[in-house]
Amino acid sequence: MDIRQLKYFVEVGKQKSFTKAAQTLFLSQPSLSKMVKSLEDELEVQLVDRSGRTIELTDAGQAVYLHAQQILHSMNDLSSSLYDVMNLKKGQVSIGLPPVIGTLFFPKILGDFHKNYPEIAIRLDEHGAKKVEEEVIAGQLELGVSVLPVDVEQFDVVPFMKDVMALVVSSQHPLAGRKQIELKELRDESFIFFTEEFALYGRMLGVCRQAGFEPTIAYKSSQWDFITGLVGENLGVSFLPVSMFNKANDPKIQMVTIQDVDIPWHLGIIMKKQKYRTYAVKKFIQHLLHY
Repeated sequence: MDIRQLKYFVEVGKQKSFTKAAQTLFLSQPSLSKMVKSLEDELEVQLVDRSGRTIELTDAGQAVYLHAQQILHSMNDLSSSLYDVMNLKKGQVSIGLPPVIGTLFFPKILGDFHKNYPEIAIRLDEHGAKKVEEEVIAGQLELGVSVLPVDVEQFDVVPFMKDVMALVVSSQHPLAGRKQIELKELRDESFIFFTEEFALYGRMLGVCRQAGFEPTIAYKSSQWDFITGLVGENLGVSFLPVSMFNKANDPKIQMVTIQDVDIPWHLGIIMKKQKYRTYAVKKFIQHLLHY
C-alpha cells in the first residue's frame, strides 16, 4: 500500500465517480480503476460497489475512506512542517471567508499583510460561515472566519472582533424616527434576510422566534449591499451588524437600537482542532489580531 493508492481512492470516494476523479487527478480512467482495484486486492476486501449507475463505497470502503483521509492530512502536516524548517518566511495560507465579512474588513488586512510578508501567498475561498466550517474540518482550508460561537470540540478559536446587531429600516419607514424598539413590535413587518448558508440567517430567525413570532421573509440575499438597497427602498426591514450599517453610509436607511435584547455579532478565526499551524498561518493570525 502506498500514499498514491490512498489519495486516488479518497478522490473516488469524494467524487463518487471514477470519471470525475480521473479528471481531477489528471489520470486516465483505466489507470485510476486499476489503482483502486490493486488496493482492494492488497486489502482483500471490496471497497467500491460498482453495480449501480453511480458508485458507492461499501462498509469496508467507508472505513478505509475515513482512515485514508486522516493519513493524508497527517502527510500534509508533515510536509508543511518540513517546509517551515527549510523556508522560514515563505508559504501559503488558505482562508475561508463569508462574503459579508470579507467585504467589511479584509481588503485592508490582506493588503497590509502582503506588504509585510510578500513571500506568503494567500488563497481565499468565499463561502457562507457553515460551508467555511465544513471545509476547515475537512482539512481543505487552514483557517476560516466565522460568527461565534462555534463548536470548540472541533475548532481552536481566536476571537478578533466584537459587534452587535441592530434593526435597519428605510428612512421613509414609520420606525425611522425611533431610537429604540422592542422586538415584539416587529411581528407585522416584512423582513429581508441573508440566505440560509449564512450564520446571520439562523441568528435573525432565532431572534424573531425568541420574541414570540415567526418572521415574514419578503426577500433573501447573499449580498449585504443588496439587502441595504432593498431596505432603502422600503421593501422590508432587516437586522445588520452596526459595522455593516456604518460601512453602507446610505442616507436612505436608518438604524434603530433593539431595546430588550442584546444580539452579539462576534467574529473569530477558526482552525481544526490540533492541526499543525505553519509559520505562515501563525504570522497571519498575529497580523489579524493587530486589527
